[in-house]
Amino acid sequence: MRDAVIVEAVRTPIGKGKPSGALHGVHPVDLLAHSLSTLVERTGIDPALIDDVIGGTVTQVGDQSQNITRSALLAAGFPESVPGTTVDRQCGSSQQAVHFAAQGVMSGAYDIVVAAGVESMGRVPMGSSSIGRESMGVGFERRYPDGLVPQGISAELIAARWGLSRTQLDEFALRSHQKAAAATSAGNFAKELAVLPELSVDEAIRPDTTLDALAGLRPAFRSDFYEERFPQIDWSITAGNSSPLSDGGAALMITTSEIAGRLGLRPLARLHSFAVVGDDPLMMLTAVIPATRKVLQRSGLDISDIDLFEVNEAFASVVLAWAADTGADLDRVNVHGGAIALGHPLGASGARIMTTLVNAMEQRGARFGLQTMCEAGGLANATVLERLV
Repeated sequence: MRDAVIVEAVRTPIGKGKPSGALHGVHPVDLLAHSLSTLVERTGIDPALIDDVIGGTVTQVGDQSQNITRSALLAAGFPESVPGTTVDRQCGSSQQAVHFAAQGVMSGAYDIVVAAGVESMGRVPMGSSSIGRESMGVGFERRYPDGLVPQGISAELIAARWGLSRTQLDEFALRSHQKAAAATSAGNFAKELAVLPELSVDEAIRPDTTLDALAGLRPAFRSDFYEERFPQIDWSITAGNSSPLSDGGAALMITTSEIAGRLGLRPLARLHSFAVVGDDPLMMLTAVIPATRKVLQRSGLDISDIDLFEVNEAFASVVLAWAADTGADLDRVNVHGGAIALGHPLGASGARIMTTLVNAMEQRGARFGLQTMCEAGGLANATVLERLV
């Protein structure tokens, strides 16, 4: 079977997903187009050689509707012959796009493919696609008669189950900002960034935040209804230890090592192993644990073989529970900061995280990297990368 390698990976700086955010005035089609055009410019290839562009977007309504990936590749100046499609696996949409792209290359269905993602949460608010939906249907509601819960409540349930204190969550969040600020100052993101006139660095990093400041924030999801339903919750999830609303885009080019050699492109990493799993939809965000186990089993590797991890920081409790259950070394996790500091532009996050992971692996001489993301509905993707030298 053919291999699949990443030959280039770029991302936009991440903006605050609100009307005052630096990228609010940039249409999400143009935001994704910027990543796509930068990707092609850096590789120097003829975009007509691209067999497909697979993009991830979560809220596919309004400015992000009608197959935004196809619109973006046309906006980027790609030939009209280049197809595009948009997938939704919630927060893991563009990580799933990477999986689909790599699997297509390995099978021979593609020679060169782009995996990408975009989300403008300031222009297309999270949850917009479910407005007007009155139920989940008879079968679903029969299976879950008490209903599911918002992700913030799931994050609280995780904190309660794993015995994570408010201080632990806030300390993790503080460290995320510190690592992201240090990486920015050191120029660790310079290679991966496709800067825009509106924004040249990640906008949400708070280098001067403190543990006291984080401790002063109120619980974000507390309510009388959920207090009665879940008396075990201590109410410790805040805006400070959760990821912010964000705008951003990212893209990676994937091909075989043989084709890369013919085109004069240097493989940055091999897509070694993949997994996607489902888990309890009430806890919702715990599937990163079985996904990690599954991808390690498929790869033939042990957790100790992984040099760097990227675990999406949707909430601090998710990453801390994952680390406690898998035994992973937190010093190897999100070494340049995570979504709590950098931001979480839903559909773009999988591609953004992989772009950051590929570059961190190169900068630190790591051989193996593992990425996993929690996703709404109790889902998670996991990917193992191997750096090629």
